Amino acid sequence: MKVERHSKIVELIGKYEIETQEELAEKLNEAGFNVTQATVSRDIRELKLTKIQADGGRQRYVVLEGPKGTSAAKFIRVLQDGFMSMDMAQNILVIKTVSGMAMAVAAALDAIHFHEIVGCIAGDDTIMCAIRSVDDTIIVMEKIKKMVEA
Repeated sequence: MKVERHSKIVELIGKYEIETQEELAEKLNEAGFNVTQATVSRDIRELKLTKIQADGGRQRYVVLEGPKGTSAAKFIRVLQDGFMSMDMAQNILVIKTVSGMAMAVAAALDAIHFHEIVGCIAGDDTIMCAIRSVDDTIIVMEKIKKMVEA
């Protein structure tokens, strides 16, 4: 049950901008998991969830599974430092980066674990991300835009 719940948590925080443990518990209960705030708190610790800046000064949970001691801020900083522009072609997101930064930015995107992104291929200054659907591509573009502008 715990593995299924953890999987659902990752899915929910990827889909919704969840700011509090209470919001996460509510979404889990709606999805059929009978949880308390204490259970959610433990799950957050076990999954090593981190909060990042979202719209209007709000924060939201994200999954960041980097090397020990690597914080969310480091991945976001790599994204901010390397990002130049992005455009979409159906469910493919093309991200242009500073020359030589595509692999680092792609690695940061992988570490952030957007559930919408199936995978990324990086060259020198271009990343192609395969995204699950056209709608998900728009969602990912919005998420990246918020991170880069933060």
